Amino acid sequence: MKNTNKNKGRFKNIFSSHSTSPDNSISKSSTHSVSSSSSTSSPYPSPPPSCPSTPLHRFSESMMEENIDNAEILITKWSLQTNTGFAAASSLLYDDRKEAKNFISCVKDLQRAMRFFILPENSNSVLLMRSQNLTETAMKRLQKEFYQILSTNRDRLYPESISGHGSEKSRGSTSSYDEEIDQSSDEDEIQRVSNSINEVEQVGTVAMNDLKMISDCMISSGYGKEIVSIYKIIRKSIVDESLYKLGVERMTPTQINKMDWEMLDFKIKTWVYAVKIVVKTLFIGERILCDYVFTSETSRESCFTAITKDSALELFQFPELVAKGKKSPEKMFRILDLYDAISELWPEIESIFSYQSMSNVRAQAVSSLLKLGEAVRAMLTDFEAAIQKDSSKALVAGGAIHPLTRYVMNYLCFLSDYTVILSDILADWPLPENTSLPESYFGSSLDTEDDSTSTISVRFAWLVLVLLCKLDGKAALYKDVPLSYLFLANNLNYVVSKVRGSNLRVLLGEEWISKQELTVKQYSINYERMGWSKVLSCLPTNPTASISLGAAKECLLSFNTAFETAYRTQSAWIITDSKLRDQIKVSICKKVVPVYREFYDTNRAALTRERNVETLVRYSPDDLMNYLSDLFYGMKVSGSGTSNC
Repeated sequence: MKNTNKNKGRFKNIFSSHSTSPDNSISKSSTHSVSSSSSTSSPYPSPPPSCPSTPLHRFSESMMEENIDNAEILITKWSLQTNTGFAAASSLLYDDRKEAKNFISCVKDLQRAMRFFILPENSNSVLLMRSQNLTETAMKRLQKEFYQILSTNRDRLYPESISGHGSEKSRGSTSSYDEEIDQSSDEDEIQRVSNSINEVEQVGTVAMNDLKMISDCMISSGYGKEIVSIYKIIRKSIVDESLYKLGVERMTPTQINKMDWEMLDFKIKTWVYAVKIVVKTLFIGERILCDYVFTSETSRESCFTAITKDSALELFQFPELVAKGKKSPEKMFRILDLYDAISELWPEIESIFSYQSMSNVRAQAVSSLLKLGEAVRAMLTDFEAAIQKDSSKALVAGGAIHPLTRYVMNYLCFLSDYTVILSDILADWPLPENTSLPESYFGSSLDTEDDSTSTISVRFAWLVLVLLCKLDGKAALYKDVPLSYLFLANNLNYVVSKVRGSNLRVLLGEEWISKQELTVKQYSINYERMGWSKVLSCLPTNPTASISLGAAKECLLSFNTAFETAYRTQSAWIITDSKLRDQIKVSICKKVVPVYREFYDTNRAALTRERNVETLVRYSPDDLMNYLSDLFYGMKVSGSGTSNC
C-alpha cells in the first residue's frame, strides 16, 4: 500500500488535468505521497462501501486485467532491470520494429487501464499499482531508446539534412560523382552512390518518426520532463559542436578592440560565411525537428529555446561588437558585409525565432543592424573629413594622378558595389543643410525621385565634389600654369574613367559624366593655349606671306628657342591615360606643325643659301612631329618618335 500512495500524485496529473506539457508532467522527484489510510489527504473520493457489480463492469475489468497481463509479458522482456542483460544491450526499435509498435500499444493499454481503475466505482488498488509499475518500467525503456536514437543518429539527424538542404547537397554530390563515373562508364558505381544517399535520408526519416512516436507516448504518460531533458542536452551539444566547427566563437568587446586588423578581418569573413549556414541549415533544422518530434507547442518552444537561444544571441551579437569597436576606412567594407548578411537573413531570423521566448534574439539581430548602420554613417563622415583635411603640399611629378585621387576613387568604386545596402543605411541621412551641390555640377533639379538624385547618389556626388575641390587647391601649388591645367585634366579624366567603369556610373548618371568630360576638354584647351602660345607667337600670322630674309631669320631663331624650351620642360610632364595623351598630342601637332610647315616651305629656298643654315633651320616639319610624339611620358627623349599628326 505504501507504493500505491506514492504514485497517486502522478495519477491525478495524468487523468485529471490531461496535461501533455513537460512543465505540468510529474516526475519521480515531484511525486506526492498520499496516505491510503487518511481520507482527508487523498485527492480522490473514497469508494462507496459496496459497489454494485454488473456483467458489463466485470467484463470491462476482465479486459483491463488481460491487457495488463499482456503488457507485462512484453514490458518485462525489455525491462532494463532484468538479469539477462539482453534488454540493456539491445535496441527495441532496431531489433524488432513490429514488437516496438506492440510495446507502444501496451503502454497505451496500461494508460486506459489506469484511467479505468482510478475511477471510484472501479477502484482496484492492486491492478492500479501494477499498471503504474509496468508504466514506469516501460518509460525507462523508452527513455533509453530515445537517448539511443538521438545519440546514434547524430549524422543522420544533422540539421542540414533536416532543413532540406541535405537533399540538395546530396544531389550535388551525386552530380560530381556522376561526372567522374560517366568518364569510366561505370553504371554500377552510379547506382551504388545513389543508393547510399537514399539510405542516409531514409534512415534519418525513420529516426525522426521513432523520436516522435516515443515523445508522444512518454508525454501522454506524464513523463514529458524526462524526455524533454534528454532532447535538450543532446541537441544542444550538436548545435554547439557545429558552431565550433564553423569557427564561430564567443568574443568580448575587449578581445575585439585588442585584435589586430588582419585577425579581425579573418574573424569577420569567417562569421559572414558561417552565419548563412547556421541560420539556413542549423537553426532552421533544429526548429523543424522540434516541431516534428513534439506535438505540444509548449514543448517545442521550450526545447528550441534551450537548444539555440544562447548560441543565437552570441552569433548575432558579434556584428554589434565589431561596429562598436575602433573605426577605420578599411573596416568599412567588412562592416557592410556584416550588415548585408544580417539584412539578407532577416526574414529567416524573424520566422525561425518567432517564439516570444526568443524575442531577445530578434532584438539582438535588429540591434546589430542599427549599430552597423551607425558605424557606416560615422565612417563616411570620417572619410569626407579626411579628404577635406588632407594638407599634403607635395607636388606630383609631371602633373600625374595624385595619390589622393587614386585612393578616394578606388574607395568609392568599391563602395558603390554596396549600393543596395547603402541605400537602406543612408535612406534617412541627407546632406547637412549648410551643404548643397551646384546645379551646374549635378543636374538641374535635385527634387525629383529619379535614381540619379536619390539620397545615395547625392551622397556619392558630394564626396566626389569634395575631392575635386581639394584637387583645385593642389593644382594651384604648381608654379607652371600650363602644368596645373594638365594636372587637373589628368586627375579629372581619371575620376571620370573610374566612374564609367563602376556602379558609380549608375549613381551619378550619364549627364554628370558628360559634364565632367567637357571640363576635362576645357582643361586640355587651357593647357595647350598657355603651354604653346609662345611657340605659336614666334611664327608670322600669315606664314605664306613674303617677308625679308632678316625677318625670316629672326622668326626661326625665336621659334627654335621657344620650341626647345617648351619641349625640354614638357617632355618631363605626364599624361597617364593613353587616349587623352594622344588627343592632346594630335591637337598640339595640328596647331604647330601646319603653320611651321607653310613658313618653312615659303622661306626654305632663301634660307638654304645662308652659311649658318643648320643653326637657323634646326627642325624640319617631320622633326617637329617626331619630337611632339615623344611628349607626356615623363622623361626627356630624342625626337625620333612616331608621328601622331
